[in-house]
Amino acid sequence: LAMSEKQGHLNGAFYGPSVPPPTQHYHRPGRGSGCGCFCCLFSLLLKIIVSLVVIIGLAIFIFWLIFRPNVVKFHVTDVSLTQFNLTSPNTLHYNLTMTITVRNPNKKIGIYYDTIEARAYYEDQRFDTEYLTPFYQGHKNTSYLTPVFQGQQMVVLGANELSAFNQERAAGVYSIDVKLYLNVRFKLGKIKVGKFKPKIKCDLKVPLGGVNEGIAAGTETTKCDINGGNFVFHI
Repeated sequence: LAMSEKQGHLNGAFYGPSVPPPTQHYHRPGRGSGCGCFCCLFSLLLKIIVSLVVIIGLAIFIFWLIFRPNVVKFHVTDVSLTQFNLTSPNTLHYNLTMTITVRNPNKKIGIYYDTIEARAYYEDQRFDTEYLTPFYQGHKNTSYLTPVFQGQQMVVLGANELSAFNQERAAGVYSIDVKLYLNVRFKLGKIKVGKFKPKIKCDLKVPLGGVNEGIAAGTETTKCDINGGNFVFHI
């Protein structure tokens, strides 16, 4: 019995106390370092955006290959100023006629000019507005616009503008701006697309007393600028 008790004490001391089982950790879905559904949704949205950009870019490239669009060109080819006189109180008397050529260089694109508004300016003061007849311009076609500005209009000229007017009257050449405000549609085959609103600006130096001989003879033209960007199909 003594040996048995002694052996029991020795076994207990030798093995030591019992070791508790390891603690188990449970991972709850939707928490922790992972972003879950939000990351999946963001990744899907990014893939959709990239795919749309590629598809649109490919469609534009194919469109360009098929139609080969080019910018429409505007030039003033002749102009006549027979009256441009300022009387008191600030009344401008004028008689201005001109021809503007419109060149559509495209082989497969036609243009509908639904609205053509021509405005005449002097020193940033608009003194007349004319509405021209709408028309359709076919492929590789040159058309002509002939606005006529005639009458009288009140204008407000400050000291600097009045001084510039007197200098130009002495020289016999006036700086006049003509702007075209357009509403256009494009015809691609049998399809009509639009509407677009390009603005055309023609900066002119017009001699008083008759037709500008250089422009009328075809030795000089004035190129008109397209304001605010391109005439839609400028590549």
